[in-house]
Amino acid sequence: MRLHRLSGDMGILAGAFVLLWFAPSFASDYALQISFRVMIYLTLAESWNLLTGSVGLVSLGTASFVGLGSYVAFGLANHFGAPIPVILVVCALAGAVLAALVSPALFRLRGVYFTVGTLALAALLQLLMVNLPTFGGASGIFLKHDPPPLASLYHDALSVALVASLAMAICARTRISVIIRAVRDDEDAAAQMGVRPYRVKLAAFALASALIAMAGAVQAINLGAIEPYGAFGLQWTIDALSMVIIGGIGWRLGPLAGVLFVVMLGEMLANYPEAHIAITGVILIVLIRFAPGGIVGMFARLFTRSTRLSSP
Repeated sequence: MRLHRLSGDMGILAGAFVLLWFAPSFASDYALQISFRVMIYLTLAESWNLLTGSVGLVSLGTASFVGLGSYVAFGLANHFGAPIPVILVVCALAGAVLAALVSPALFRLRGVYFTVGTLALAALLQLLMVNLPTFGGASGIFLKHDPPPLASLYHDALSVALVASLAMAICARTRISVIIRAVRDDEDAAAQMGVRPYRVKLAAFALASALIAMAGAVQAINLGAIEPYGAFGLQWTIDALSMVIIGGIGWRLGPLAGVLFVVMLGEMLANYPEAHIAITGVILIVLIRFAPGGIVGMFARLFTRSTRLSSP
């Protein structure tokens, strides 16, 4: 059954990828910009949903790996002239390596202490970049060459989002999902059953960090300039968190639903940024109170209820 669902997911993702790949040939620049943002946010949301919804690691360190990917990408582009595919691979490795290096300390913490620890990591990296002239200090770094065309960057963001979605589909539709949920529900019980919680959490943390670093690299190249306060800004973490909560934590389609909802709301309220923040906050509070499963969970519950009522 799981393999059947995985093959179905793979088919849907492949079809969507092929269709979206040719979007630059008929879509406007505005549509491509919105689609680019959706792809970047989808990668961040998928990664955060893996850590929190599947493994139970409530991380506030998304900005750490967005910033890491940004700075690694600029270093490779400015000093070595590396092409974007090489930049993405190296950024993914950098994200996974940083996750592996900080894991021994972070995984000693549980619950809210782990959450605070990941938040402190982002603050530490931001402070480090501000005080090191080698990385441009507080002024940041500019890309020496012009960024690639929008269509090319759109394809890069689409490819990263596809990798993230494929990884999440594998984690959700294979035996891996059982192991992950066991660690999330009770680490001690999972360990007694032969599962190694530390390795499971490390693998998930490294995978999510690698994906986030790639998204940060593409976003930074699109901007053409980076600085510590933006690259390591808390807003990246808040955006990923709010999108997953709105879409539905732990649900396979939760990140996509949340990203589409938040991006569309942001475009409708583009001229009213204060109202956008306030409305998003109210929506979060309402959903957490009355529909903790988010948009996807709410519709799934309504569908289940209607099916029961219609059954004889």
